Amino acid sequence: MPAGAVEMATSPGTIDHILDTLADLQGLAARKMFGEYALYLDGKVVALVCDDQLFVKPVAAARALLPDVALAPPYPGAKDHLLLTETLDDPELTIRLLQTVARDLPPPKPKTPKPKTAKKAK
Repeated sequence: MPAGAVEMATSPGTIDHILDTLADLQGLAARKMFGEYALYLDGKVVALVCDDQLFVKPVAAARALLPDVALAPPYPGAKDHLLLTETLDDPELTIRLLQTVARDLPPPKPKTPKPKTAKKAK
C-alpha cells in the first residue's frame, strides 16, 4: 500500500443493513473476504461489498435491467461492476437484479478435495 494511503474496509453494520434490506431474497449470504464481503446467491458470487458500497457483477441481463447505473471497480485492478447506490432504496428491484445475475452466471465449480497427507511414523 502506498505511503499515506488509508486502508478501507466494509463495516459489519453495512452487511447487516444489506442483508436486512434484502431479507425477502431466500439464499442470500455474505462471506467476509480480506476485510470486504462477497454476496452469494445459489452458491454463486453475485456481488461484492467493498468500502461500504455494493458492486454487482455486470452480466448482460443485469446491465439491461439497469442500463444507467454507474460502473466502477470494487477494488484496484478489478473489472468494472455495477455500482449500486440508490438501488437499495428499492429492495424489490435489487432482489430482481441479484436473481438475474445468479441466473446468468455459470454454476459454481465443484471444490476439489484436498489431498490427504500421510502421517509420519515415529
